[in-house]
Amino acid sequence: METLNEIFPIILYGLLIVLVITLIVLAIKLIGTLRKVDEVVDDVNGKVKSLNGVFNVIDTATDAISGVSDKIVSIISGAIGALVKKKTKKKEEEEDE
Repeated sequence: METLNEIFPIILYGLLIVLVITLIVLAIKLIGTLRKVDEVVDDVNGKVKSLNGVFNVIDTATDAISGVSDKIVSIISGAIGALVKKKTKKKEEEEDE
């Protein structure tokens, strides 16, 4: 039993040393991976900023086209509404006579 009390702590300390070394190696690899990820994110941010101007142009063009189409629709609906009012006025005048 005494030999077990002497050998067990040695085994535990050995395993603890292996565990600490493994964690240190994993932490170093994780730091390297995070650096690479940071570089990729910076690269993507740079590319997005370069495309930002294109998206602004597309947005402005879309707004202009939308405004023109709204204007055309309002003119056409106003013309149709005027025609309908004329026809209803003619029918009312014919009915009044």
